[in-house]
Amino acid sequence: MGGSASKATRQSRNREATQASILAAAEEEFALHGLANTRIDLIAARTGVTKTMIYYYFQSKEGLYQAVLERGFKEYVRPLQKLNLDPLPPESALEQFVRCLLSSLVSNPNWPLIMCYEALQNQGSYYEQVGIQSIDAQLVAILERGVASGSFRSLEPRHTATDIMGICVFYFLGRENIKHLFPGKRMLSKKRLEQHIQQAIALIMAGVRPE
Repeated sequence: MGGSASKATRQSRNREATQASILAAAEEEFALHGLANTRIDLIAARTGVTKTMIYYYFQSKEGLYQAVLERGFKEYVRPLQKLNLDPLPPESALEQFVRCLLSSLVSNPNWPLIMCYEALQNQGSYYEQVGIQSIDAQLVAILERGVASGSFRSLEPRHTATDIMGICVFYFLGRENIKHLFPGKRMLSKKRLEQHIQQAIALIMAGVRPE
């Protein structure tokens, strides 16, 4: 009895480890090629499993893509959702939100690339399904509170939220182009990333303060 339970536990762990390995490899491929141009055989080659096994776990390439987005949503969005910003003044809430957002991007640099392909290839249809709109709503609420209290200048919150996201995300999205502006610099090095975080926060906070 105990042996059967132990075997089942090992099988479950092996299954979870295999799925995690497939998802990690798929994330890399989707970041490079998007859903339309990613090949399942390349994901299989990265992980050392068969295409049949990938289809067994995820049913289709679209199912695998959806699973990658859902995993990315958890790793990228959940830290933002856990923030308790309502008790904070709008300035502190915005700075903490932006810092957390940038930290999530540092931890998940493939996410902006996948989202770019999502917009170009799928018109954002999968993006909408994973519920990432909650980030925008959270940021808009902070900006609305800041405008209402006079802490921020008169601005259009939703448009400003989009601009803020652009400031944060473009560094990661365009890093292969931007690197040519900084010869010899590693764009994802710890030092460069911390500089980006500090510069982005300073620019955003200066942009929302009353004139």
